[in-house]
Amino acid sequence: MENNLKGTMEGVDFVSTTADIWTANNKSFMGVTIHWIDRVTLEHKKAALACKRMRGRHTFDAIAVALEEIHSSYGVLNKVVATVTDNASNFIKAFKTYHVVTSESDDDEDDEEGQDEVTFTDVSEALSVENDGLLTLPPHYRCASHTLNLISSCDIDKYLNSSTNTKAVYRTSVAKCTALWTKASRSTVASEQVHEVSQRKLLVPSSTRWNSFYNAVGRIAEIPMTELNSLCTKLGVKCFNDREYKFLHEYCIAMKPLTTGLDILQGDNCSYGVLLPTLEVLMVKTHTLKDTLSRMTADLADVIVNAIQTRFADVLDSKDALLAAVSCPKFKTRWLRDEDRKQRVKELLMAECASIAPVAEAAASVPAKSAVPGDGMDFFGFELEPEETYTAEK
Repeated sequence: MENNLKGTMEGVDFVSTTADIWTANNKSFMGVTIHWIDRVTLEHKKAALACKRMRGRHTFDAIAVALEEIHSSYGVLNKVVATVTDNASNFIKAFKTYHVVTSESDDDEDDEEGQDEVTFTDVSEALSVENDGLLTLPPHYRCASHTLNLISSCDIDKYLNSSTNTKAVYRTSVAKCTALWTKASRSTVASEQVHEVSQRKLLVPSSTRWNSFYNAVGRIAEIPMTELNSLCTKLGVKCFNDREYKFLHEYCIAMKPLTTGLDILQGDNCSYGVLLPTLEVLMVKTHTLKDTLSRMTADLADVIVNAIQTRFADVLDSKDALLAAVSCPKFKTRWLRDEDRKQRVKELLMAECASIAPVAEAAASVPAKSAVPGDGMDFFGFELEPEETYTAEK
């Protein structure tokens, strides 16, 4: 299987990889996957490269060595255009330290990498890792799904716990929800009582997936208040008051676009071109919800939009992200609402096409794929395109 994959990689010019480290049964592992586009069918392909045992501390040096060894073993060291990881500080430091930025004459944007703060290396850590001093890592991309999870679980949670409008009601509401989840998950009798009263099963949140918390809160908010408090009484849990019940509903309304965007971005076949349209539509949809919320949660929409603009600041105007989105057939420029920005992105795409046209190979003719149910296109809700046709050159 490894030999077949190595043979496939010989015929591929560009790949991207993902890397993650986790611990199970007191043992740590690094998982690496690889992704590429088939030259003939233009379909996305993917494979698992490694599930490598990581011994000792997960220092940035150790991560860099392990990742380079895995890339080298499959002959893709110089073919990786990007590696995606979560926002862990050791991954970020590894790529900041070992990614060599090459200056390009046709790059109009200022190089900001050289303006970063100096990175200090722990001498004992550096000496404990064997390498020849010539480590190089590919460009680093932070996982968009993980970043949205951080916005939901950290930024929004921090706001709700500090705002005078939400601090008390958020804490008491979540505490009562948690009590219900605990009772229903630990007792078969309690679980039967839940189903008897509400004709549904309560969902229990997972600590690693924020949208499971949203789904669990939404399930409780679906239960009419009289039935919900009847259930609380049976289970010996404090009942919800009107303000807490209203907060649960408004929380679900405000967070609905975010959880939909998160589901889209963590889908199996989500390409990089989907990222910017999803973020742009997410911010617009969230902002328009502000008028439907009461004073208690109205500021939540602004918090979400500001958090997206802050955490994705480097992505929103990224040349690669813009080109990926505008060259994605189901988006093109329809997701761009500002005409000046739309024109600038068109010019960016034309300049890119002009720069590669002399050496571009003839691509295979591939039938266009229409949107399929469950691909999240109803989330975007773009207007129909005008009935126009263009030549490939145009």
